[in-house]
Amino acid sequence: MSSVPPPSSQPTYPGQPVAAPGTAYQAAPAMTVAPVVVQSAPAVQQPQEEHAQELRIYSHSTFFYWWPVWLTGYIMALVTRIDGQLIPIGDSGIQVWMHRSKNLGVIFTLLFFLIILITNISLRGMASVVAILSFGLGVLLLAYFGLWEDVLNWMGMVSIYMNMGFYVFFSTLVLIVWAFSVFVYDRLAYWRVTPGQLTYDAVIGGAQKSFDTRGMVFEKRRQDLFRHWVLGLGSGDIEISTTGARRETVSIPNVLFVDSKVSAVQKMIAMSPDQFQTPVT
Repeated sequence: MSSVPPPSSQPTYPGQPVAAPGTAYQAAPAMTVAPVVVQSAPAVQQPQEEHAQELRIYSHSTFFYWWPVWLTGYIMALVTRIDGQLIPIGDSGIQVWMHRSKNLGVIFTLLFFLIILITNISLRGMASVVAILSFGLGVLLLAYFGLWEDVLNWMGMVSIYMNMGFYVFFSTLVLIVWAFSVFVYDRLAYWRVTPGQLTYDAVIGGAQKSFDTRGMVFEKRRQDLFRHWVLGLGSGDIEISTTGARRETVSIPNVLFVDSKVSAVQKMIAMSPDQFQTPVT
């Protein structure tokens, strides 16, 4: 009789190979399952809003309002060169470019006079309104009494001729002084606004003066219509009133883009210092 091998004590699973009769059964190697580690996604950090570390306020001199002089001078020089003609000077053989119209010289002279008048006489508040109304009233009175014809005839007798060389030379001198004043000289002293502090810095001499911004009042003044709106293109004056044991009133005249500067200062002094990031060096 053939002997039947004893049944294996190992359990069988579907799909598992079964040992043939008469052969030794070898168990399959045990399977090891590696533990799965679930890593949580890193928290997304919201970028901190960056703010300017400081704001500088520059006070310009009244020479900034002289830009129409050199601009008009270059325009007159261009018109003279395009529509002018060469005029001989005596018997020297020298010829200069000059426009045949006398209006160019009259317009440039009147503009030069008005710039001097506006930058040296400040018309604030009611005085500016009175000046405009007086000018309008004078125009109406001349029209009412029929005097405009006499005035125009008198103006027609005024003859001012300037050659192209004068326009170019004079406008270049004014432009050089204007550029040096606006971009160099006026920047040698400025007001620096930082969180909680207002400081006056002077490049030459190293002068410095600081104020605490707590309770400080910034007041914008733009009352001179001709200077601030017409020539200054939206400039104005800033008046600062400090508080504390020593109260002072500081005036910063002729600040360009005064609306945006005052708005930025108000936002800056309303924030705490920890809201400003330190620049990485």
